[in-house]
Amino acid sequence: AAGVLKAVPVEWHPLVKVALADVAATVAVFLFSVANDNSSFYDPYWSLAPVAIAAWLALGPGAAQGIELRQLVVVTLITIYGARLTYNWARGWAGLRHEDWRYVDFRTKTGKLYWPFSFAALHFFPTVMVLLGCVPLQAALVDAGPAFGALDVLAAIVTLAAIAIETIADEQLRAFRRSKRADGDICNVGLWSWSRHPNYFGEISFWVGLWLFGVAAGAPWWAAVGWVAMVALFVGASIPMAEKRSVARRPHYADHQRRVSMIIPMPPRREAVGAQNPNS
Repeated sequence: AAGVLKAVPVEWHPLVKVALADVAATVAVFLFSVANDNSSFYDPYWSLAPVAIAAWLALGPGAAQGIELRQLVVVTLITIYGARLTYNWARGWAGLRHEDWRYVDFRTKTGKLYWPFSFAALHFFPTVMVLLGCVPLQAALVDAGPAFGALDVLAAIVTLAAIAIETIADEQLRAFRRSKRADGDICNVGLWSWSRHPNYFGEISFWVGLWLFGVAAGAPWWAAVGWVAMVALFVGASIPMAEKRSVARRPHYADHQRRVSMIIPMPPRREAVGAQNPNS
């Protein structure tokens, strides 16, 4: 990736340079995945890519035009985000042979076409999603724009709250799993009692926060493409896949779906009279 950045002409747009370097790094990760027959090697790259992109935009060519306070806040928050995700991945990593259950399922369904599918859907597509999410960083970290103001403060609050929500949700789920509950039990504690996927809500909110930083710095309206794409990804693919698996494995999950919001945390609906507690 560093070689690509050096080879690209100086006058090219910073986001174009970032995209080419990111794709080159993704190809390298993919080749490593193939060599080890495990697509989960991409997972930590998702965590680290935004940190590298933000650091290069903030410190690379043209960054001197940026506003120092905004740069500091944005890069710090993205670094915290990346460190948290990487730490969370590392705690659950069981070694070189460990592979996400979703990838195992895809491997079974795609057969001999698995590795072309893996490159397109499990490596390249997520890279594109992160790149889209980082579009507002051009305005926030490189372009000269309005001074750090109230909208930046709101952006910082949203971004930091998103990281906190993801952290709390992950810890609550981890504690639930370690409590050795019976098979079929549903995690409905803490944030999980108000949202079936609070971790995804936190992830989407993080990218909304970066977009707000971009808006504060004068980013165009279409810079929202990142968090909008994230919503489409989770609502259209990730959540349906997880929900289908939960319905098959947890007898009372359909009732849980009726009572608890899918993404946005809100008080659960009251159970119908005589309904069975899914954790009874």
